[in-house]
Amino acid sequence: MKDYIEQRAIEIANYIIQYNATVRQTAKQFGISKSTVHKDVTDRLEHINPSLAAQARIVLDVNKSERHIRGGMATREKYTHKR
Repeated sequence: MKDYIEQRAIEIANYIIQYNATVRQTAKQFGISKSTVHKDVTDRLEHINPSLAAQARIVLDVNKSERHIRGGMATREKYTHKR
């Protein structure tokens, strides 16, 4: 694996942990796709730094479990503004 990819994976994980960021927020911040963020954190980081990968995984799992709530709130906000 190339050095810049390893460095990016570490930076992404640190960003997710520090800001409790979602995959979408992280992808937007780094200017990469959601699938790249996901692959960096779940696959590549496991080989580079397993403990950092586990910490980032905890944040992503929490975000995943809450995403249906955020989606419902966004829909509610959308229709509240239309009135």
